[in-house]
Amino acid sequence: MKLAIEGMHCDACVRRVQKAIAGVAGAKPQKVEVGAAVVATDPAGEQAILDAVLKAGYKSRKVE
Repeated sequence: MKLAIEGMHCDACVRRVQKAIAGVAGAKPQKVEVGAAVVATDPAGEQAILDAVLKAGYKSRKVE
């Protein structure tokens, strides 16, 4: 799953998002950088990841 993430500006933002994603059962962050993330998950866990990123303070959307 690839995500576009709005509002990330620094390494602290990257760490916050990475921690939020890692806290979702079955989600494995593969790459998190300013503005984007790649996460290994099953389709059932996608909404939980989007919700976790939002709870961490950032807007995100799935991209192809």
